[in-house]
Amino acid sequence: MLKLHLPNSEIIYYPNFWSLNEANFLFKDLENNIQWQQYYITLFGKTHPQPRLSAWYGDQDKIYTYSGITMYPHDWIKPLLTIKQKIEPVTQIKFNSVLLNLYRDGKDTMGWHSDNEKELGKQPIIASVSFGGERRFLLKPRDKKNNTREEITLTHGSLLIMAGKTQEYWLHQIPKTSKPVSSRINLTFRVIVT
Repeated sequence: MLKLHLPNSEIIYYPNFWSLNEANFLFKDLENNIQWQQYYITLFGKTHPQPRLSAWYGDQDKIYTYSGITMYPHDWIKPLLTIKQKIEPVTQIKFNSVLLNLYRDGKDTMGWHSDNEKELGKQPIIASVSFGGERRFLLKPRDKKNNTREEITLTHGSLLIMAGKTQEYWLHQIPKTSKPVSSRINLTFRVIVT
């Protein structure tokens, strides 16, 4: 376990939360059984495919909107419930939804953002689970005068918990890479409160 000592944040990283065998099994199960979709985003009047595939699962009424995209939940399936049941005792939170992203290669990315949508309430707890190829996870403060940067390598079978004021004060991203990297599945478990 690694606790990041960044001001106005609560971030804990577990690099080997799942064994290699468990992580391999869950990756394949999710890759084959999640209803992956290509969503489109409009920026400055132009519409582009998001540089990753996504899916939204959760309790029946837990609708999620971000970047102009409204997602309606698919019903929970066994691998998601298996993962959820393992992380909830650690986070001490009962999650009611999960956003999944499939990064097919190093060109697939997630830009700078915070998970601070109104549906998540104040000081949301986000439990981020990674399976597959290792990717860099970068953090920077919202305050542009502050040059602090942090980087974690998200490993196969890892768990990253972001809580407290993290989403209020920090931005995070998964940058592109030109290095060969195998596909990666990321799950961010959330609580929709509205």
